[in-house]
Amino acid sequence: MIFMDFLFAFIIGGLICAIGQVLMDVGKMTPGKTLSIMVVAGSIISGLGWYQPLIDLAGAGATIPITSFGHSLTQGAIAEAQKHGWVGVLTGMFEVTSSGISSAIVFGFIAALLFKSKGKVN
Repeated sequence: MIFMDFLFAFIIGGLICAIGQVLMDVGKMTPGKTLSIMVVAGSIISGLGWYQPLIDLAGAGATIPITSFGHSLTQGAIAEAQKHGWVGVLTGMFEVTSSGISSAIVFGFIAALLFKSKGKVN
């Protein structure tokens, strides 16, 4: 039933985002620290084998938040490590995510060229 798919995506995605918001509001963490914690948490959950069942349940609710980036890094490293050993650990995590990383760099550079900074924010 498609309604249940949407509901699970909304609930799981909302919970992941709420955890990040709590880290920033209650834990007084900067967005950068929160981002790092969420990526590492996604990697750990993926390494334990719990992230794929979460994706199977929630679909986009689990693949859109930043925790999915950690999952992708871990799965790439595991897959390449099985093929190429320890060298695969280093190369595999970037093989899967290289297009996303490259896009962020290119679009960030374009945005920096097109828009003027407003200076230091207090």
